[in-house]
Amino acid sequence: MNIGEAARASGMTAKMIRYYESVGLLVPKARSDAGYRIYGAAEVHTLRFIRQARRLGFLVEDIRKLLALWQDRSRASAEVKRIALEHVAELERRIGELTEMRDTLAHLARNCHGDARPECPILDQLTQVDQREKPAPMAS
Repeated sequence: MNIGEAARASGMTAKMIRYYESVGLLVPKARSDAGYRIYGAAEVHTLRFIRQARRLGFLVEDIRKLLALWQDRSRASAEVKRIALEHVAELERRIGELTEMRDTLAHLARNCHGDARPECPILDQLTQVDQREKPAPMAS
């Protein structure tokens, strides 16, 4: 099948398939005499694996590792579990950051009068320098 057919069969776009080829996650087996990529069932199965891993938020490098483990029938599942648990920890960290952002914005919105007055705690907060960040040096 050509790239358009592979895209439909895998639930991806042709552009994403080309991207995954460019980063080495997918290697098409052959090209037609006209130079078009040819995909078979194995490549579509790999594309579906990649799509599912991306849907779960895995980064390309982790997907590369997972693909290698998936294709290695002699592998132990311990490495797969380690990668998954590292990803869970990263997701929990990001959830914490998002929760903090939501809570801060909700607090600011509750304290904003939302009327004709120019005072706005939301804008005031956006102008505050985060003490954890170092200001950029001034150009001379």
